[in-house]
Amino acid sequence: MPKESASRPRIEVCPDCDGFSRRSFLKTVGGALVAGSAASALPATRVWAAAPKRPAETTVKLLYDSLTAEQRKIMHFPFDHEKRSHISNNWHVVDNEVGAIGKLYSSDQQELIRLIFKGVTSEDGYERFMKQMDDDAGGFEHYTCAIFGEPGTHQFEWVLTGRHLTIRADGDSVANSAFGGPIFYGHAVQFNEEPDHPGNVWWHQARMANDIFQAMDGKQREKALLPSAPPDDESAVILRGPKGDIPGISATDLAADQKGLLEKTLKNMLSMYRASDVEEAFECIERNGGIDKLRLSFYKDEDIGSDGIWDRWRVEGPALVWYFRGSPHVHTWVHIAHSGTNGQRARI
Repeated sequence: MPKESASRPRIEVCPDCDGFSRRSFLKTVGGALVAGSAASALPATRVWAAAPKRPAETTVKLLYDSLTAEQRKIMHFPFDHEKRSHISNNWHVVDNEVGAIGKLYSSDQQELIRLIFKGVTSEDGYERFMKQMDDDAGGFEHYTCAIFGEPGTHQFEWVLTGRHLTIRADGDSVANSAFGGPIFYGHAVQFNEEPDHPGNVWWHQARMANDIFQAMDGKQREKALLPSAPPDDESAVILRGPKGDIPGISATDLAADQKGLLEKTLKNMLSMYRASDVEEAFECIERNGGIDKLRLSFYKDEDIGSDGIWDRWRVEGPALVWYFRGSPHVHTWVHIAHSGTNGQRARI
C-alpha cells in the first residue's frame, strides 16, 4: 500500500458536504464502511443532507482530483477508449500488478473508492459484494478501477473490475444504457459447487427463478425448458432488439401469479444496486413493452445434482439480457438498455 507523501495531492473537502472537513469526512465514511451500515453509522444531517442525487459520481470527481500524474498514467483513459466498454467474467481494467486498489492508492483514496462502490450498490448488495470479493480474490483491495473521460464534464465513467465483477458509475454519460453498460457479477465459494450452492451470495436468485418454473404447468414447462445454455462469454450481452428471435416462454403465456413471481424476481435481482439505477432499469423495461415483452428460459444442461432445480436460466427482452449461469459456480451477465439493436451488441 502506498505511503502518504508530500507529493501526493491532499483530499481537502468533499464538494457536496457544505464544508465538512476532509478528515472528518473520511473518518466518518471509513467508520461507516467498517461497520457495514451507513444508515446506522453516518449522521444524515452532516453528510447526506446536502448530498447530490448521484453521490457516487461526485466522489469519482473527488478521487480524480486527488490523483498524482503517475496514478493517472495507469488508471485514466479517454472516454472513447475500448476498455471502457469491455466486459468479461474475470479481467482487470488496468494491470493489477501495479494498479490494484491496495497498491496504487493512498489509504484516503482507497476509502473514496469504497465510497464510490457503496454509492452504486444498495446496503444489502454492498455486503454481498464484499463477501463475494473476499471469497473470489482475497478482498476489495485486489480489484482494479479506472476513470474514462473527465469527471465533472458531460462524459465520464468509473469502472471497477476483477474476478466475477464488472460494475460502473457513469452519471448518465453513456447513452442508451442502464448501469453505464453491460455489467457482470458472480461468486465461487468453491469452483465446483454443491447442488444447493451453500454460502453462495447469489444463489437465492436462482431459487426465486425456479419458483416460477415450479409454478408452471406441463405445457408451460415445455416452452420454458431448453436443452442447451448460451455460451458463457461476452456474446451473452448481445441485445436482439424488437425483431429478434428470443427463445423461451413469453411472459404473455404466464398466469397473473406467475407473472408476479417474475416481476418479484427481477426486483430482487436489481435490489443489489442503487435506487437510481434500478429506476432506470425498469424505465428501460417499460419503454420496450414491459414485462409482457420478456421471455424466460431454463436449461437442462449442467444441472448440478440432476435435481431439476435449474442452475442456468435467462430472462431476455428486446433491450434486456439477464443470464444466470449457476454451474459449476455463478456467472451472471447483465445488459439493460433503452432500446435494442436487432442482434448487435449495443454500442456503449
